[in-house]
Amino acid sequence: MREIFSDRGRLQGMLDFEAALARAEARLGVIPKVAAPAIQAQCRAELFDIEALARAAVPAGNTAIPMVKALTALVGKKYRKSAGYVHWGATSQDAMDTGLVLQLRNALDLIDAYLARFADALARLAKKHKRTPMAGRTWLQQAVPITFGLKAAGALSAVERHRERLHELRVRVLVIQFGGAAGTLASLGDRGLDIAKALAAELRLGAPDIPWHAHRDRVAEVATTLGLLVGTLGKVAHDVSLLMQTEVGEAFEPAAPGRGGSSTMPQKRNPVGSAVVLAAATKIPALVAVMLSAMVQEHERGLGNWHAEWETLPEICMLSAGALEQVTQMIEGLEIDTGRMRHNLDATHGLILAEAVSAALAPKLGREAAHELIETACRRAVEQGKPLRDVLAQDAKVRKLLSLADLDRLFDPTRYLGVTEQFVERVLASRTTRKK
Repeated sequence: MREIFSDRGRLQGMLDFEAALARAEARLGVIPKVAAPAIQAQCRAELFDIEALARAAVPAGNTAIPMVKALTALVGKKYRKSAGYVHWGATSQDAMDTGLVLQLRNALDLIDAYLARFADALARLAKKHKRTPMAGRTWLQQAVPITFGLKAAGALSAVERHRERLHELRVRVLVIQFGGAAGTLASLGDRGLDIAKALAAELRLGAPDIPWHAHRDRVAEVATTLGLLVGTLGKVAHDVSLLMQTEVGEAFEPAAPGRGGSSTMPQKRNPVGSAVVLAAATKIPALVAVMLSAMVQEHERGLGNWHAEWETLPEICMLSAGALEQVTQMIEGLEIDTGRMRHNLDATHGLILAEAVSAALAPKLGREAAHELIETACRRAVEQGKPLRDVLAQDAKVRKLLSLADLDRLFDPTRYLGVTEQFVERVLASRTTRKK
């Protein structure tokens, strides 16, 4: 991702636009046919002094202006008559935005490949552990039993939605920018639309219905979608880091020499992958806000707000890729301690199944009365240091309605999982259907 958004990558994207523009215009007879190969031959980033272009961009106001000047000079050295047809009918933002779209196409391909790996890893966990019981937690406290497969399936479902969003936005985002000075293509006379169509075909991009110089919803959509994606990655990383806590110890990031250690404490196994993902999830929302703020642009060309995108969107893409790589490696090698999960289920001595007993009594006592009865029993169990089942077994009112066998069944966490398995299977089936 750093290579895609490097200075060289940015320059090559603009040069690819210039080469494609020359080919399209030559094919339509707008510029001499000999001009296209002459221009294309010089559209190679290695022929340019990137540092000199960067210095020249400061007074020019953007990087395309010195790039076009340098490209024209390079063409003129070998093909003097063709030099005058460089950048014919285009404006600086056409080159910069279309170059950015070419970069985004590569970036989205890379993210899609990693997302496929990440989704596959989550699907394997969901399938393998769809019956593995563990404590469900709300407000950081044990709530009711769930399965680890359900937790993995929840993340998988969210990731599949992000994959759909990224697939859908490609149609809107992967389009050329070609409008000339103020979005009219007036300098090309009545050939503007023909050239735009040919240019789009050359670059294998879509041709929008109108230039979008000052309408930045396309690039903002990429930013916001990646923001949503990394929010989900952060949630996964947060859960893993909490499960890694010493007092919990139910799941662990992959172990490797030198990974997660401490400079002073030999016993430490820190969630270093989670830290990288959480750092990205903390930083990206503010960057997305910059992209949204930059949408408010003046007339036909933005003043400062367009410029604010130039570093912001690449940073969002790089942070997203880094977070995705880390979380993918983490989930692919995640170590699960099912014994510890079961041990923690028993940590409250049955309190985690209080709702199960309350639900069993509700049809006979009414929901509120059953809830109050079990709530009182829970307090008594904590005060006396006894398992909730034993307290209820000694309660005459409960014993009139529930046998000891009933209590044994109700205090089996594997019997109070609702439709957990069906939920997991629905997510996996839905994913299979989308693949087909």
